[in-house]
Amino acid sequence: MSVATGLAAKPSDVVKFENPDQTAKGETRARVPLVRLETLWFNTGTLCNITCVNCYIESSPTNDRLVYLSAKDVRAYLDEIATAKLGTREIGFTGGEPFMNPEILPMLDDALSRGHDVLLLTNAMQPMQRPDIKKGLLALRAAYGRRFKIRVSLDHFTAALHEAERGAKTFARTITGLNWLAANDFHVAVAGRTCWHEVEPEARAGYAALIDKHGWPIDPTDNKQLMLLPEMDGSSDVPEISTACWGILGKRPDDMMCATSRMVVKRKGAARATVLPCTLLPYDRAFEMGETLAQSAAADGGMFANGSVKLCHVNCAKFCVLGGGSCS
Repeated sequence: MSVATGLAAKPSDVVKFENPDQTAKGETRARVPLVRLETLWFNTGTLCNITCVNCYIESSPTNDRLVYLSAKDVRAYLDEIATAKLGTREIGFTGGEPFMNPEILPMLDDALSRGHDVLLLTNAMQPMQRPDIKKGLLALRAAYGRRFKIRVSLDHFTAALHEAERGAKTFARTITGLNWLAANDFHVAVAGRTCWHEVEPEARAGYAALIDKHGWPIDPTDNKQLMLLPEMDGSSDVPEISTACWGILGKRPDDMMCATSRMVVKRKGAARATVLPCTLLPYDRAFEMGETLAQSAAADGGMFANGSVKLCHVNCAKFCVLGGGSCS
């Protein structure tokens, strides 16, 4: 297993993503500096009510490698944003399933009450549909309106393919959750996957029909309202990203997710939470940037250079640079 990737490497990938500063071809590895902290993500814990076939971070009913963050944990980072005047616009909450965290409602209220926009990712199933959670969500929507956005994972617009990924009976339960959110005027979005060998117009047309059927307030042509995420199954031979790739691909470091975001996690057994470059590197300790935002901005050595992130992970290449993906 590669230390840098955290994934079982294929023979052709043995030397890829190993050297933080050079690719296997000896080219200078691309880096992404933090332009501004636009979004701070909190992973509320990796426990989830379902087990997906290919979960980005292996969440399940038994995986607690990232334990529940507490409202106190979150408050410390929100305080740091305020004290340092970082101007962070958005706070994101992901999991696992965030609604399984017993302190999710106070965390949401804390972030919203400080003036941040909040984006929460959920499967909209039973954890979200509990009466106490619904009551709390309605109160947040009434208090903060469209600054509170909920993005629901709906892997495909058909039950068959969605359930191929998420398991039997998951489609109808997610539809029930989406229907409730729409009926109660929540700012809602949908995230699907692009692993079904469909061209994007075909996928958006399929979602459009489903959205129209249920009357959800979602524009399927808007990537912020219907986000189609690239797949990360570890099955393909992914090229490394060198500094020359920016010009070849017509992309800029500023376009990458880690140019404007960081993620906070708390590992099982750890006394304190830690900061990582993004939501897709939850387990690789080589990518830990420190316990505070200030420490993360100055992280140097190994995978970092004065707070810049060296793109030394297969997910950096496949999801962000080549896949054009972003969690925000």
